[in-house]
Amino acid sequence: MKIVFMGTPEFAVPSLDRLIKEFEVVAVLTQPDRPKGRGKKLSMSFVKEKALEYNIPVLQPEVLKDDLKTIEYLKNIQPDFIIVVAYGQILSKEILNIPKYACINLHASLLPKYRGAAPINWAIIKGEMESGNTTMLMNEGLDTGDMLLKSKVLITENMTAGDLHDILMEDGANLLVKTVKGLSKNEIKRVKQNDSDSCYASMLHKKMGKIDWKLESKVINNLVRGLNPWPIAYTNYKDKAMKIYEMNVLNERSNLEPGSILEVSKDGIKVVTGDGCVLIKKIQFPSKKPLNVEEYIKGHSIDKDVKLE
Repeated sequence: MKIVFMGTPEFAVPSLDRLIKEFEVVAVLTQPDRPKGRGKKLSMSFVKEKALEYNIPVLQPEVLKDDLKTIEYLKNIQPDFIIVVAYGQILSKEILNIPKYACINLHASLLPKYRGAAPINWAIIKGEMESGNTTMLMNEGLDTGDMLLKSKVLITENMTAGDLHDILMEDGANLLVKTVKGLSKNEIKRVKQNDSDSCYASMLHKKMGKIDWKLESKVINNLVRGLNPWPIAYTNYKDKAMKIYEMNVLNERSNLEPGSILEVSKDGIKVVTGDGCVLIKKIQFPSKKPLNVEEYIKGHSIDKDVKLE
């Protein structure tokens, strides 16, 4: 079973690893090396690092659909499957028609909900109780192909996007192996997506992390969880940006204005919301490392009766 794998971030690495162990991965495509960090040193993707461990040929076209040499290379390989996991480029119809069986995509949501770039984050931001992975046959649309297999994961009360990412990353690798084996034996029934049930998980940006304290406690907590580990929700404390990594929803109410700090202790910073109170547990100020509030107040002060903006 010859497979071409296309992927880029850490999320795709367990999938590549499992496919290498189960089948013959003959080539890996990933995004070009990019400048990273303060020194802007060129860095390879997580997927490239894994492929090089196994001495698998790596191709890094800037724009795959326009790279005739790479397309010809893929045609000459005559793969049984092309497997795509967070590659970061759209595949043209010419590429979709290359493999013997199919181009399969692993998507980290229960399609047709949360098509798009950030399904893990938006599932938590929107307060979903479950998420999962879906494998699908690829077409020229964005996450619109016929679905193959699904696996569900419960979203627990304090789960962050980072936590869910790590669970789905491993779960997706298992689902892909099942999908490849099932399709090659013609044992999987394809299911069309109902477009009327779909919603779009747009890319994240830093400005969306600004907390509106007039919202309900649960909505604010969902935002904090959904934007952890990036870009991190934030508020302003005395004109300084304060990132918030973790909080708990409290069963308390206050007549003070939303955003008002009620109390500061080793347990956290108690803040008024639109319908109650939350307890901020972990924060970060500019040029400082993230700290639990208990650690932060050992060397710094957070004043009560201040209003977070």
